[in-house]
Amino acid sequence: MKVRFVCFSFFLLLQVACQQQTYQIGQRLYQTHCANCHMDNGTGLGALIPPLAGSDYLQTHRDQLPCIIQHGLMDTIVVNGQLYAEKMQGVKGLSEIQITNISNYVIQTWGNKSKPFTLEEVGNTLKNCKIQ
Repeated sequence: MKVRFVCFSFFLLLQVACQQQTYQIGQRLYQTHCANCHMDNGTGLGALIPPLAGSDYLQTHRDQLPCIIQHGLMDTIVVNGQLYAEKMQGVKGLSEIQITNISNYVIQTWGNKSKPFTLEEVGNTLKNCKIQ
């Protein structure tokens, strides 16, 4: 019984450490590839660049986030009741793991509380992207 408890405790600590590392990786990738336009705090840039912080769009278009990161966005979108028409270039060359990390950072930061993406979910989503 004691061995099971020790193994279970170790597993929980390892899981928490992995989640924290994944979060930090997502944050670094966001700062490198996204923060220049969406700002360090996810507030966007006025009427030009939509906010990611507290974004209703992220809640209702979860399946589009990995595609937008990879391929960009060439259409108008409405975020928190405001129309945005600025085109966004995709970030070519990111791996599925990197896109998963960025996506999870964005959907769990600045008041966003969506369930985390899995690598499998992102992979399947990216295979079915409708490039705009």
